[in-house]
Amino acid sequence: MSFDPTLLFLSLISGGIGLVLFIYGKKQQRPPQLVAGLALMAYPYLVSTVLMTVVVGMAIVLALWVAIKQGW
Repeated sequence: MSFDPTLLFLSLISGGIGLVLFIYGKKQQRPPQLVAGLALMAYPYLVSTVLMTVVVGMAIVLALWVAIKQGW
């Protein structure tokens, strides 16, 4: 695990957004938000660079956006 301040800050931000999405998805019974929230909370443990943190986070949010646009 890296102690790069930028990486830690981005992990905190994505984890916070993930927590909000998870709670919203659970209360509203919305699977796309629930899954995206879990993914946003979990992926910072698996990536080790700032660039990958940003790219994976954007990919998860994009996948959520596409799922909502598809009518999920």
